[in-house]
Amino acid sequence: MLADLVSGSLQDAERRREARPLVEVEAAALARPAALDALEALAPADRVKIIAEVKRASPSRGVMAEIPDPAALAVSYEIGGASAISVLTEERRFGGSLADLEAVRESVSLPVLRKDFVADPYQVFEARAAGADIVLLIVAALDQPDLVSLHSLIRELGMTALIETHSADEVERALDAGAALLGVNARNLSTFELDQDLFGTLADSIPSGVIRVAESAVKSAADITHYRNAGADVVLVGEALATQGDPVSTLREFLAV
Repeated sequence: MLADLVSGSLQDAERRREARPLVEVEAAALARPAALDALEALAPADRVKIIAEVKRASPSRGVMAEIPDPAALAVSYEIGGASAISVLTEERRFGGSLADLEAVRESVSLPVLRKDFVADPYQVFEARAAGADIVLLIVAALDQPDLVSLHSLIRELGMTALIETHSADEVERALDAGAALLGVNARNLSTFELDQDLFGTLADSIPSGVIRVAESAVKSAADITHYRNAGADVVLVGEALATQGDPVSTLREFLAV
């Protein structure tokens, strides 16, 4: 599944590159105002912080929410107390787009994460050109030289990488690449099975000074408490917010743990 997602994302990026060459996207990226400081926004605090996600669909669940106005949803997340906004930009299986990210960037004052299967420098320049402050890098999708190179480019452009892991070996690779914002995804991206306890088994191997992000398997405030008790500084929440009629109240409930 992960290989298919990465392949499809790269094919779509190549299609966009044909319409908008790298030199043009690079110029747009460099012309953007400076990226917001995601590490400051997500720094450990007395209470958990939340990255709230604009997410229409997933390979495991299909269509979950239409989200005709991603900017309005993002504004509700900001009102509810989110510390950053994640926007799915993968087109084929998640129903997202860079246009969604651009709309969100224009509507909120929080750092915005481009969540996609990034494996090519073109996608990094696209992210900055669209206004992203954070870019997701998935360790399982990249060999180490590419992980290090893409992470370096993200930092050169003033952004922050959220480096996502699924095992102890991947945590080590993320740290070797210089991760300052490190995620542990409860969802196995090969089988799409969930293991909510995975974060807790890996948290102790993430040193202090690195922000710990728990991803996936959140349905209720109890799940936020579970991750917080296991050492999460930040929890990324998608489906549980995007499918709610009142995401502001849901976020406030989650942040009260």
